[in-house]
Amino acid sequence: MNLSNLILNTDSYKFSHFLQYPPDTHGISSYIEARGHSERPDVIFFGLQMFLKSVLSKPVSMADVDEAEAFVLAHGLPFNRAGWVRIVEKFGGFLPLEIEALAEGTLVRRGVPVVQVRNTDPESFWLTSHIETALLRAVWYPSSVASNARRLRNIILPMLEKTADDPHALIASSVHDFGARGVGSMEMAGIGGAAHLLHFDRTDTVTGVLYARTFYGAEMAGRSYPASEHSTMTAWGADHEADAFGNMVEQFSGQGTYAVVSDNYDIDNAVSDIWGKQLREKVRAAGGRLIVRPDSGDPVETPVHVIKQLAYHFGTHLNTKGYKVLDDSVRVLQGDGVSFNDIGLILTRLEAFGFSAENISFGVGAGLLQKVNRDTYAFAMKANARLDASGRWHDIYKRPATMNVKASKPGRQAVVAGLGGLEAVRLDHIESRENHLIPVWRNGELLQDCSFERVRLTALTV
Repeated sequence: MNLSNLILNTDSYKFSHFLQYPPDTHGISSYIEARGHSERPDVIFFGLQMFLKSVLSKPVSMADVDEAEAFVLAHGLPFNRAGWVRIVEKFGGFLPLEIEALAEGTLVRRGVPVVQVRNTDPESFWLTSHIETALLRAVWYPSSVASNARRLRNIILPMLEKTADDPHALIASSVHDFGARGVGSMEMAGIGGAAHLLHFDRTDTVTGVLYARTFYGAEMAGRSYPASEHSTMTAWGADHEADAFGNMVEQFSGQGTYAVVSDNYDIDNAVSDIWGKQLREKVRAAGGRLIVRPDSGDPVETPVHVIKQLAYHFGTHLNTKGYKVLDDSVRVLQGDGVSFNDIGLILTRLEAFGFSAENISFGVGAGLLQKVNRDTYAFAMKANARLDASGRWHDIYKRPATMNVKASKPGRQAVVAGLGGLEAVRLDHIESRENHLIPVWRNGELLQDCSFERVRLTALTV
């Protein structure tokens, strides 16, 4: 069984839809948006190019058609063999679709279309709906992770601007992605990990870096540094924890930054006695930067307490904004169980004690890459127009009487600049205004190939 068979990359009920449209249908147009309304832009569009290159770029074969037909019929549904054979024979297996999209990295309000798709072959009118499952999934997940990463950046950056000398140089390294093991698949790690890298450049999710390289041409979108885990520290035994820590200093301080989990037994003892007394001069003399990781205890109180302990033992200096900064040889990373709200509380508490936000960075994992779903930003794909045999588009829309939030947009859509940012208008009402929905894919051909740096720059300039 070919698990990458594009014909089967859909929902079961889609196989019966080719029999359900009006008889003179020649085209169906659909769009993707984050439904609802927001006063300020809060959704970053990202990830479509990964889908176009990894999924739609692979043509359907006759073997795929035969395999899909046998499966679908046994599954209890009709199969549009003639339609799929036509795609193989007439279009070389490439789906006759045109996809328009905003520039990746664009920030929009809810209710603004980010993608619009239609069939280019009149006999393949059913194809627009068939691709919904795969296309919507390819958009909502990376866009949701990128949007949440932006939220996280917007929590941290104001505190850095208030308490640090060079906030914009520090923000990129303030959040480290530890999410590879906390997601449901390697594909999620790659897609979500790449989305994180739009806003931050520290990651241990190797697959995310590889996706940014493979699909957006980024040579090295994220970096990391040597770090311990509990097994490498506890393997020395409780009586030799200081030796385990000392070995980390000896092995990695010459490379610059290195991180050491320090809650193996007693975080207070590890910080105040081992780091603060036994190894203090060794750490200072080594010339690198030790990142102490508390990793357990109260997610808000513990890292603040550790910073105060390190300040007592290693000393601090005041930056130009009057906030205390730990000795350059030491910093703290809280990487266990912190929510977005916790991060805000930690930074607020540090400020109250007179410490700069630059003393700490955060490790995030499943909270960023896994704890999202399609409803996080209410993403949906809805049909908006039907093309008849005479070439005329007819509006398609839904208006549920009991749930107005699910109302959809009638008519082919465009996105134009308005007073409050980008906004949706009907394509037939655009007049002379620029349409920001531009063709990115047509009949198997990638029309726009965005670099990761370009997408990142777009995301960071909003």
